[in-house]
Amino acid sequence: MAAQTLVEKGERVLMIDGGITEDHYQELQPKKNFSDIRKEDQQQSEYFLGDHFESIPENSLGTGAQLTPARQFLIAETEKYLPLISESFQPMESLALGGLGGGWGLGCCVFSENELKQAGLDPSAMKNAYQVIADRIGICSEKDDARKFTGAYLEGLQTPPSPGETAKVLLNNYSAKKSTLNQSGFFLGRPALALLTSDRNGRKATALRDMDFYDDSDRSAYRPAFTIDELKKKNNFQYEGGWLVTKFEEKENAIEVTAIRIGTNEERMFFCRRLILAPGVLGTARIVLRSVKGGMNAKLPLLCNPYTYLPCVVTSRLGKTFPQNESGFAQLSLFHDADGTESDIAMASLYTYRSLLLFRLLRETPLNFRDGRIFMKHLLPALLIAGIHHPEKMNGKNSVQLSSDPSSITGDKLKCDYVNAFDEKVIAREKKFRSALKKLGARALKTVHPAIGASIHYAGVLPFGETGNAFHLHPSGRLHGTKNVFVADGSGFSFLPAKGLTLSLMANAHNVAQNVMQK
Repeated sequence: MAAQTLVEKGERVLMIDGGITEDHYQELQPKKNFSDIRKEDQQQSEYFLGDHFESIPENSLGTGAQLTPARQFLIAETEKYLPLISESFQPMESLALGGLGGGWGLGCCVFSENELKQAGLDPSAMKNAYQVIADRIGICSEKDDARKFTGAYLEGLQTPPSPGETAKVLLNNYSAKKSTLNQSGFFLGRPALALLTSDRNGRKATALRDMDFYDDSDRSAYRPAFTIDELKKKNNFQYEGGWLVTKFEEKENAIEVTAIRIGTNEERMFFCRRLILAPGVLGTARIVLRSVKGGMNAKLPLLCNPYTYLPCVVTSRLGKTFPQNESGFAQLSLFHDADGTESDIAMASLYTYRSLLLFRLLRETPLNFRDGRIFMKHLLPALLIAGIHHPEKMNGKNSVQLSSDPSSITGDKLKCDYVNAFDEKVIAREKKFRSALKKLGARALKTVHPAIGASIHYAGVLPFGETGNAFHLHPSGRLHGTKNVFVADGSGFSFLPAKGLTLSLMANAHNVAQNVMQK
């Protein structure tokens, strides 16, 4: 988004990117509905399980365990080029074309004014930027009780697809118990998604094939790679894929950027007048710590949303059949705003479960495989997964720092320490979510706390601040101590709302690019 803003204003832009892609499975998969593929395709194991069964995790389900073979490229080469040491934190990073946006769940939420202020973001500038991004990527949203937390004041949004059968049950129950739930601070509605339901700018409306975790054939679900493809057509944009940026040095008339070629490890220098870093907060931390004086001895803060998921059963759907046309993206969003100030909101995204296949669930059941398969077959139409994100504030205990390691290609590893985020407040709030879901007709089977980092929401390594302190960002995005180095990812956020942050990351990147041009 930063690059698009600059290119549209006539600036000359070079993007240096990991740029890893995947073509094999994208070409292999038939462009059919999931149900038809399961019934008819003799080769389906090749892309559902993978040529080398890479879809089946060897160990317990951790961060990234749900990636299908067609999405495995998102984390390719990260262990080699982005090494990390931690006993308490298991993040996901990417060197792929478009980064982790290639597997984004498409959830779009604007942060409230109070959330923006806590994060250190300018509410007026962000409000304008949200609309810019919405116009670029296309968003669908319903005008319901969730709208004030998702699309809010955004204009030009498309109508969302019809809710699935399980979602309809919860919406009907919500309508009957709305007053009681609202008094408890709970609000239910359709999620705002970066998903087209009408053709737009050469992209097709979703056909609800339920293959969302496997391909992007109709381009209805927005992926950052689409924007890069369009930028490549512009004369003032140059793309260099296959590189890992390791450090920068600001000189009198230019900034020298060092990168190594992924695969061969050859080193190359790039030069620019102004540098914008946006590889994700952990990547930014590595680059800044290597580049700034005192970086090898510095500890940077870190934010990560606590994340819990609740497998639930909607009993009225037991033994039913799935509709032919379904979406794998979130069906509903359940928000908890206890005091009504939109300052401390928790959010649950509600998903049905079909196209990720039973084998991912069978290993988690207490039954043997044969009985478990039969049981799960009848349970599946009634299954609902509630993924709960909680807001996170700075606490001074969580940190990242570089640790020297000669065995690493970059000569170091990123060391992360994260204190258990599931405190008494989070546990108490999860009980309230269980109760609210029960009122809606979804009974939670168990509470699962994945490894910290499984939320894939990270921020805060270079907090915003006016004082000019080292390893902080000016509100414009400029790195203190530099003249022309800016950061356009979530590194500056000093508070991490529970709402999906991708739309806010894109809006912030647009604003940083505008600030660069004003300079």
